[in-house]
Amino acid sequence: MKLIYDWNPNIIDISESEVLNDIEFYIKVLSPSHFEDMRIIQKIFDSNHVITDVLVYTYTNHEYRVIVRKDYYGDFILQLMKYRLLTKVEWKKELP
Repeated sequence: MKLIYDWNPNIIDISESEVLNDIEFYIKVLSPSHFEDMRIIQKIFDSNHVITDVLVYTYTNHEYRVIVRKDYYGDFILQLMKYRLLTKVEWKKELP
């Protein structure tokens, strides 16, 4: 099973790629009403007991590079959904 998601292109621009044992995201928040949401998500992962679960690098213009350990991928995606940066999250069966 693979976790897939969808987003509103008026709210964020998002892409991901696999890098070694991590998933790397490029996220640009486009909607002013969601600017604070990425900072809240960053604080959530910064304040837990696992230092290397999600690393967030903040750039200008509400751009972020986020490195997520594979075992925290679902947690990160669900936080994006919780703060309405994503519009849909679902498990999809992978074809052989």
